[in-house]
Amino acid sequence: MISDFLTDNLSVSPTLATIFAAVIHIALLGAFFGLPAFVFIWAERKVAGRIQDRLGPTRVGGKFGWLQSLADGIKLIQKEDLAPNAADRMLFRLAPYIVIVATFGAFLFLPFSEGWVAVSLEVGLFLALAILSLEVLGIILAGYSSGSKWSLFGGMREAAQMVSYEVPLGITAVIPVLIAGSMDLNVIGQMQAGWFWNWLVFHDPFAFLAFFVFFTVTLASNKRAPFDLAEAESELVGGFHTEYSGMRWSFFFLGEYAAMFFVSALGALLFLGGWWTGIAPLDNAFRELGYAGRVLGFVVLMTKSGVLVFVQIWIRWTLPRLRIDQVMTTCLKYLVPISCFLFLGAVIWPLALSATLGRTTLSPDLQFGQPLGERVPAVQRPRVKSGGPRTSLLDHTTEGRLVGVEGNR
Repeated sequence: MISDFLTDNLSVSPTLATIFAAVIHIALLGAFFGLPAFVFIWAERKVAGRIQDRLGPTRVGGKFGWLQSLADGIKLIQKEDLAPNAADRMLFRLAPYIVIVATFGAFLFLPFSEGWVAVSLEVGLFLALAILSLEVLGIILAGYSSGSKWSLFGGMREAAQMVSYEVPLGITAVIPVLIAGSMDLNVIGQMQAGWFWNWLVFHDPFAFLAFFVFFTVTLASNKRAPFDLAEAESELVGGFHTEYSGMRWSFFFLGEYAAMFFVSALGALLFLGGWWTGIAPLDNAFRELGYAGRVLGFVVLMTKSGVLVFVQIWIRWTLPRLRIDQVMTTCLKYLVPISCFLFLGAVIWPLALSATLGRTTLSPDLQFGQPLGERVPAVQRPRVKSGGPRTSLLDHTTEGRLVGVEGNR
């Protein structure tokens, strides 16, 4: 940990070391919060152009328009910050910051490589999804405070859509938790080490289908087409952000693109092996490299996340927008029952195998059918001895695994 390094090697006081570590973590997360949006805004324009038989950005930053996002940011900074006369000015100006903070807060619990996480908790997945769901409060406030019926319609649509789609999102996210027995994203990532058939998406048929349901639901949670009814420029002018301009307008889209990257990285961690390549000898070589291996693991996770973001962009410019009644029907009549069925199937699957085959995996070969519980050491829980205090603490090793550490008696 950064604070331990400062305390042990530079003789910095524990308080200052903690403050410095927090500042460094926030700066790093801020970079990963803004850089994906910088890249994906450019990618959205290029992909949309190719799909529509156009070239997309070609002038700013060279032949491929690499600096188009920077040019957009400079333009938005120069625009005047306006608020309608009928708007509730305090709430109107507060709403974009709620969206930004909610999206940024979710990154605190996202591991970018083996052990690379700002806040490592056993309930990391739960807190990440809970904080990310607060984004809808900013959308509702933006629509309510704008003093415009179009903005209000967009805000109410987003409220109904988010509350509905969070149900299948939570259920499908719990399926990997059920399989792994932990909500710690570090532990879930560690359990998928080895060959690609160790990835949770290939654990059983129900987890395989759950990944596609999860990905579909994240499209709706990010207001991406065909579920972008909160904006729906053909119906509501601009939806909840109709009255916004300049940087406050850009905050909504910065949060949207950052959330696209977050749910893509989360899907890669839960189902697609996280920072592992799926090639056991190569992953073992990464581990032998130490810090350099973690950098390569970070590149692997970024690649998987980028591919999923590309698919989101691809879907947006391919499928037509649904009506609001079709969006709600898709969730309540189809996605919720399907996700419940998949969760029930994931519960019954190991029990059925154990009753019929005497093991919880299909393959009797240890190489192909190693139980998940044997891939990561079990957590040693605190024990209370008579006549003494609790004698164990939970700590993360440099390999990202959980072990029991004896405390002072």
